[in-house]
Amino acid sequence: MWGIIYWLNIDYFDIIIFTKIFTCKEKNKGIFMATATARHILVETEKECNNLKKEITSKEITFEEAAAKFSNCPSGSKGGDLGRFSKGMMVPEFDKVIFSDELNVVHGPVKTDFGFHLIEITSRDK
Repeated sequence: MWGIIYWLNIDYFDIIIFTKIFTCKEKNKGIFMATATARHILVETEKECNNLKKEITSKEITFEEAAAKFSNCPSGSKGGDLGRFSKGMMVPEFDKVIFSDELNVVHGPVKTDFGFHLIEITSRDK
């Protein structure tokens, strides 16, 4: 316990290092945060979101092409790729879909304060 207090009293950088060490040790015990990878498309209206979803599911356009062409998010230039993230790093509306719904399926529209999203979960670790 003394080691924890010592680390927490140093500075923010040391807290991050301690957290990473603690997380690695806990992961080896089977206790760790779920992570996922996903991509998304952000648009202004629900109608636009539904139209894109129809085009993607009917294979008129790929998810990556639609993201590059229509997404209002900078990730659109990478096909909507959001990379790997842990539960709690995204807005709650995202987490609800990403950590419970089916993989490799286009989900949405999902409404957030940013607009309407189509989400495709590409991988998930539990």
